Amino acid sequence: MNVGVLGSGDVGKRLAGGFAARGHDVVVGTRSPGKAELGTWAAGVKGKVRLGSFSDAAKHGELLVLAVHGENALEAIEAAGQDAFSRKVVIDVTNPLTFSNGVVGLFVGTTDSLSERVQKALPTAKVVKAFNTVGSPQMVDPRVPGPSRLELLIAGNDATAKQQVTDVVKSFGWSGTIDVGDLAAARWLEAMVPLWVRVGGTLHTWAHVWAVARE
Repeated sequence: MNVGVLGSGDVGKRLAGGFAARGHDVVVGTRSPGKAELGTWAAGVKGKVRLGSFSDAAKHGELLVLAVHGENALEAIEAAGQDAFSRKVVIDVTNPLTFSNGVVGLFVGTTDSLSERVQKALPTAKVVKAFNTVGSPQMVDPRVPGPSRLELLIAGNDATAKQQVTDVVKSFGWSGTIDVGDLAAARWLEAMVPLWVRVGGTLHTWAHVWAVARE
């Protein structure tokens, strides 16, 4: 299928590469599609990846991925144009992180979430929170010791959309997903991330994964 990825950082590139390697036609939306290093990356990806604007990516994708920095999420949506998201599944990978005075925190949380704000900005889209609780190295073909089942935490309001995202997650090498509820549950998925950052700083790695150990 056609996939639009909004964001060309480590997360956007990792997910775009995962989709392309599995035969999907991917357009990556970025503020700087002519940037040489992005062109070099796209040329080296296995599969079909093109660079364009946020609008190009949003219009191209049957499935969309929002993978910009959290503070830029609503701006990226506005730049892409709300109509381009209509009735589409949007995988929201963003986190509302702040690093004031070197301390990681959230600019929204507990009583609201960035995902809920994204959904309000896109009332006809089907927003699913996913991939926000793991580092980009493990998003596709995860390789971690430990549990035999490695399941990704997701949340969203639409059951069909969550099933489609689960299919994507499985195609990326995960055992499946754990559905933690409607999009309000994204408040807690996002709230896990400052701790993930602190653990990464302690362990000097960004390839760690929150996993649910169960029988």
